[in-house]
Amino acid sequence: MAVSKFKNHQQSLKLKSSMYKITLLAFAILFSISCESKVKNSIKDTAKSNVEKPVKLSLNDLQEYEVAYFASGCFWCVEAIYEDVIGVKEVISGYSGGTESNPTYEQVGRGLTSHAEAVKVFYNPKEIDFKTLVKVFFGSHDPTTLNRQGPDHGPQYRSIAFYSNESEKKIIEEYIAQLKNEEVYSSPIVTQVEKFVKFYDAEDYHQDYERLNPNNPYIINISIPRYKRFQAKYPELMKKSGH
Repeated sequence: MAVSKFKNHQQSLKLKSSMYKITLLAFAILFSISCESKVKNSIKDTAKSNVEKPVKLSLNDLQEYEVAYFASGCFWCVEAIYEDVIGVKEVISGYSGGTESNPTYEQVGRGLTSHAEAVKVFYNPKEIDFKTLVKVFFGSHDPTTLNRQGPDHGPQYRSIAFYSNESEKKIIEEYIAQLKNEEVYSSPIVTQVEKFVKFYDAEDYHQDYERLNPNNPYIINISIPRYKRFQAKYPELMKKSGH
């Protein structure tokens, strides 16, 4: 009986050890496609890209449109989603919500500033309104995870809905109240509703990153699935020329 118990104990230990190794391996894989590796690999990946760059609208062309700002995790993902929403004319990846001037990707990505990765959305109010952009914002990320989206963690990936005037603030707050009343989420919404102050464009190699780097592991495993989830949920909001 004692020998049998000993063998069972040994087998149990081996099983726990194997499960622990599998857990560590899964964590290592997840980490390899998360924020830290993004900081290291983004320039290199863009340099290798053979995809033709899309034509960006000039600042003069964009002057006739309204602008909205959002932060909801990795800006590669967020930019790609908003770019394909009907009525959106241009999206710029960048940094906002902090106090430091001229932040860099390495600083923000490593959590060395108070900024979050964000996007600047130029839209035609005749085709889409601010409330619908807010709907896209909440519908394309998890607003209940504090300082985290998917494998990316830290305050630089926090959820922020920026407003430029009281009308936009009211729209955001009313939409949050609606989500709460409808009990859309089982956990509390942690999205910050902040007055917009300043937006800093990200480095050139971040613009249209998902489109230009389709073979990047992060894009394949995180960004594109996130895009597809939103697309499946709100197909009526998406351009036919999208992904």
